[in-house]
Amino acid sequence: MRFLLVEDNMSLAAAVCDRLRMDGHVVDHAPGARDAEAFSATTDYDLILLDIMLPDGDGRNFLKAHRAREGKTPVIVLTARSEVSDRVGVLDLGADDYITKPFDFSELEARCRAVLRRQGGNSSNQQRFANLVFDPLAGTLVVAGTPVPLRNKELRLLEIFLSAPDRIHSKAKLVDRLFSYDEDVSENAIEVYVARLRKRLAGSGAAIVTVRGLGYRMSLA
Repeated sequence: MRFLLVEDNMSLAAAVCDRLRMDGHVVDHAPGARDAEAFSATTDYDLILLDIMLPDGDGRNFLKAHRAREGKTPVIVLTARSEVSDRVGVLDLGADDYITKPFDFSELEARCRAVLRRQGGNSSNQQRFANLVFDPLAGTLVVAGTPVPLRNKELRLLEIFLSAPDRIHSKAKLVDRLFSYDEDVSENAIEVYVARLRKRLAGSGAAIVTVRGLGYRMSLA
């Protein structure tokens, strides 16, 4: 999944980015409100992690503008304020959850999973298609009852395909979903990851079909 982290504390931001990337997520880091606005205006995110006290503005103003603009992407507020009124305030503005600094990374990951589950309307993270069971948040794939290991990009690519079976995904769109702004890659890289994922799906009854000139889509084999 692709996350936007809005946080001006560079050491904390680096630690959060590293942890989320270890889980296979793509993370863009905005150190201030203006950068956050620029990123969110041009990129679709699965989740936004938002600090309130920013050097060039109040994160609550970004939250209000975000909800007024499109309102879909879930937001978890990162706050050093522990007063009940502050927490209630950000929830009333449209935050999906909050976590108080300092926080444990395992708690942050759990809150991300919970918010994304609710966003998808699911009580479980598991996705089933043909003869496979996939859990994008746990990073597990089971094919015909057998666990199949996935590398990070393979995992996130499968997540994209299973989130919209039969939808055609262009190479450009897949690059946007799989790589952050600071990664310089070409669309040819997508061919490599698609080839690897096809091997992982052998025997699953699912197939990644090439739609010539348009991209790829997931279908039943």
